[in-house]
Amino acid sequence: MSLGNNIAHYRKRQGLTQEQLAEIVGVSFQSVSSWERDETLPDTGRLKALSRALSCSLDALFCEDRPDWTLKAPHSDPEHMYTYVKARAQSAGLTQTLEALPLMRQKHARQFRKGMTDAAPYVTHPLTLACHALAMGIGEDDVLAALLLHDVIEDTDTTPEELPVNERVRKAVCLVSYNSYPGDKESIKPLYYRNIAQNPLAALVKCIDRCNNLSCMADGFGREKMIAYVLQTEKYILPLLEVVKNEPKWNSAAWLLKYQMTALLESFKRLL
Repeated sequence: MSLGNNIAHYRKRQGLTQEQLAEIVGVSFQSVSSWERDETLPDTGRLKALSRALSCSLDALFCEDRPDWTLKAPHSDPEHMYTYVKARAQSAGLTQTLEALPLMRQKHARQFRKGMTDAAPYVTHPLTLACHALAMGIGEDDVLAALLLHDVIEDTDTTPEELPVNERVRKAVCLVSYNSYPGDKESIKPLYYRNIAQNPLAALVKCIDRCNNLSCMADGFGREKMIAYVLQTEKYILPLLEVVKNEPKWNSAAWLLKYQMTALLESFKRLL
């Protein structure tokens, strides 16, 4: 693939027109058109801005053998996951999980995961977390209910009092909800993560949540956001695994989560 073809490919992947890309990079749209037709080359001083706008590395931009493959949405069938979690909850008598499932589906109805290649229903995310916990051998009612409801307060108009759970689960959900804290998201992060570190259930929820978000971020994040997310995960999330590990019943899950997140982080660091 030529440089021009690569520029056009990554521009379209970002959903940008030639005019929009030109405005971001600081050139005319005729320049972008000329680049994509391989009639001219971008000035070296524009390359950094160009790679940022296109959310790709300079290596990818100049790569001549870019694989011509079809991108597929990295998520599973939410209806199948819902039925699976419900069946497991029924067989084990997990009353909170059984109440959390329909509430989660109702509150997240018509919401979609941000930036996905194909619009993924938002319920896919909490359901994936519950399935992840079950796959690691965690079938506790408190854990599954907290995972299913972890975004309900933050992303909907639901209040903590509306959650059909005990105080332990309610506390964990509040701790992982940014809107439970005063101030903007960036300024409260140190306090946010310090509080989570004092609550093993909240720490487990946050770690499983981040593991899933890392696995999907290449589809929903731009390059700069991916870099920031990697750094944030190393600074704040990996230390939470020590909190999870200190709970004997979650020791194996802590090891698995560390392996999964570390593998994803190191892969992204090499690609970015």
